[in-house]
Amino acid sequence: MLQKSLFLKAYGDSPILRVLDFLVTFQDYDYSMKDIAKNAKIGYTTLKLFWKNLVDRKMIKQTRVVGKAKMYKLNTDNPEIKEFIKLYWLVIDRETDRLLKKEKEVTVQH
Repeated sequence: MLQKSLFLKAYGDSPILRVLDFLVTFQDYDYSMKDIAKNAKIGYTTLKLFWKNLVDRKMIKQTRVVGKAKMYKLNTDNPEIKEFIKLYWLVIDRETDRLLKKEKEVTVQH
């Protein structure tokens, strides 16, 4: 069974959010489109549907070429991405706190 991140549980599970979720979580590294699709657990063909938009909006950037593969990562200089990363980690923190509080309440009841 696929385990969704707390962000995806809170904001919905769509292919583009899966890609952004993966790229924010592993933002220090670059990946080929094939690896992004695989790690985001979406189809490569699905990724290609919105990939050009991400590149055109400068939300992701090409970092290098390895063999025939172009490597990409999140463009952390983009103001939209900067705000998205803040939102992402805020949601993760709040959802984690909520789950810990809920777990604590269950433990106290027993």
